[in-house]
Amino acid sequence: MPVTSDHVSAAAGRCLVVLPTYQEADNIGATVHAVLAASPRLDVLVVDDASPDGTAALVTAMRSREPRIALINRSGKLGLGTAYIAGFKYGLAAGYAAIATMDADGSHDPAALPDMLNHIDAGDADLIIGSRYVRGGSVENFSVARKMNSAVANAMARMLLGLRVRDCTSGFRLYSSTLLRHMRLAKLKSIGYSMVPELLYESASSDARIVEVPISFRNRERGISKVTVGEILSWMRTVAALRR
Repeated sequence: MPVTSDHVSAAAGRCLVVLPTYQEADNIGATVHAVLAASPRLDVLVVDDASPDGTAALVTAMRSREPRIALINRSGKLGLGTAYIAGFKYGLAAGYAAIATMDADGSHDPAALPDMLNHIDAGDADLIIGSRYVRGGSVENFSVARKMNSAVANAMARMLLGLRVRDCTSGFRLYSSTLLRHMRLAKLKSIGYSMVPELLYESASSDARIVEVPISFRNRERGISKVTVGEILSWMRTVAALRR
């Protein structure tokens, strides 16, 4: 979907919520509606990686009834990291004041977005992280293995990268457009889930003021997680490379 001058003027003071998708037909409708209901300031951009289950077709149908929904329908499974970058480029070109990233599987509650936006409005943060591991945050339906993986990944990121963030693995984030314009997005190398720590490290390197707000994370109830063993290993390699 091209960005026009009308889109740019209409986006001032608004937030674009980027939803990367691959095979999320069971969840995308409820997620998009929940985002739009959370605040009239929020628009949605779905970045779909040619989902064979018809995710993009469902979004196209919703777009015909709701102008606050946009879609980038990509040619193949290009990865979470490149979906984030595509969303950032779209949002910056359209003039959004802030750009959020969140999962499309129902694990992130869009009701937290207005509180996250309050920090942008107050000018006291450049990056707001929806955190499971600060006071008031919680996790539901996590297996023991998932808890251990998350704990190890967070400890590794904090220790090797010197990050003062409790939830380094959270993909539920809100970036100010000012921060994104200062970040070296074109230099980022990650393709998949390892983009999560790379973006956090780049934000910290750009002297971002980072705030964590508590969220309740609920493990997906429908569909299959896209975080594979390969993605976890890529995460570790990326953190090690950033350390070097």
